[in-house]
Amino acid sequence: MKTDVPTTAPTAHKTLWAHTIATFFGAGLGKPGPGTWGSVAAVLLWAAYAFFFHPTPHTLLLALLIGIALTLLFGIPAATIVARESGRKDPQMVVIDEVTGQGISLLFSPFDLRHALIALVLFRLFDITKPFPVRQLEQLPEGWGIVFDDVAAGLYALGVASLLRFWFH
Repeated sequence: MKTDVPTTAPTAHKTLWAHTIATFFGAGLGKPGPGTWGSVAAVLLWAAYAFFFHPTPHTLLLALLIGIALTLLFGIPAATIVARESGRKDPQMVVIDEVTGQGISLLFSPFDLRHALIALVLFRLFDITKPFPVRQLEQLPEGWGIVFDDVAAGLYALGVASLLRFWFH
């Protein structure tokens, strides 16, 4: 769960690129539950790509891996900047971490509503409950801690979703 407790005084300055990425183009401003809005935005982006471009499973996987890499590359510094500017350790509006974790949970998923919903529910479950060592990763410094607990939650969701696909295929 996001800790929206102030750690330092917020600054008046807002770095536009960092806020745009950290909130995933405004998804993090959704209420209630900005993290869920970020996760839903990630699933919708994945689904839109699959629906409009009709990629092969390998191309869909490659596109998702590139998207995950980009969210890590730009999301960690963006989350750090927004946390510093807001004066909060893990601001609720920062949802690029949910986008990253949700993307991880969708890896190897075939494109259909059932698999999208399973990945969404599992990721949110692990992101909210934070089983070991997910919660401990929040202690990493700044953007690293903001993002990597969701990476771990995404890996948990990916593992469970993959087992479900294997058992019920």
